Amino acid sequence: MRMCSIASGSSGNCIYVGSDDTHLLIDTGISRKRIEEGLKELDIRGDELDGILITHEHSDHIQGLGVFSRKYEVPIYATPGTLEGIRSSSSLGRIPDGLFHPVHTDAPFVLGDVTVHPFAISHDASEPCAYRLECGGKAAAVATDLGKYDAYTVEHLKDLDAVLLEANHDIHMLEVGGYPYYLKQRILGDRGHLSNELSGRLLCDILHDGLKHIILGHLSKENNYAGLAYETVKLEVTLADNDYRGEDLDMFVAGRDTVSEVITV
Repeated sequence: MRMCSIASGSSGNCIYVGSDDTHLLIDTGISRKRIEEGLKELDIRGDELDGILITHEHSDHIQGLGVFSRKYEVPIYATPGTLEGIRSSSSLGRIPDGLFHPVHTDAPFVLGDVTVHPFAISHDASEPCAYRLECGGKAAAVATDLGKYDAYTVEHLKDLDAVLLEANHDIHMLEVGGYPYYLKQRILGDRGHLSNELSGRLLCDILHDGLKHIILGHLSKENNYAGLAYETVKLEVTLADNDYRGEDLDMFVAGRDTVSEVITV
């Protein structure tokens, strides 16, 4: 199984996960052209995709969905609440109903040789979810837009071989920055985003010897930067009561506008 970030950040998200035989995108929050360019680097054509998994209906996760899905007629999988949000988005244009496939949290389904496990997340959207994907005894997950996490979240992120985990903001940068008060409260709230510190603590809860690849993603453009996210998460792991040290992790930060290295598990 392979995983690659085509784009990850507060301005747009698109992640590739797949096997030799099954190719999936998680979110299409960038332009069709950028999606195509990212797939080209992976030597994959748009018409080779088996599905698009949408986490929720915010624009940084669905911006390119209308144009891309109409061109390639790729099936779209999302919760009923998210599908309703997509249908009501005036910016996407009409997407043929036949492309929509409702999925439900805690109800796994199979696409090709990949088993997809949607699980609920806490975010201010209609019915948001994250995805765990399993193939050939290996598991990877993409978990962003988490206002908070709990034992349920940890359970779905256990025993992974690779994970893309949200490290959205530095709390101090957010608090002293120029965002209006209501927006700061939204981001810091239980239906907002994970800070660097909370990302590190969640990582500590799911770390095990088999978790070989960690990508930090969905960084805020205004309230974070890659080096700070990386060092903060690393420090949380080092200071935690476990057997791991931050500098020993195979971890990197996904770029906002650049395709990441391809992780193979």
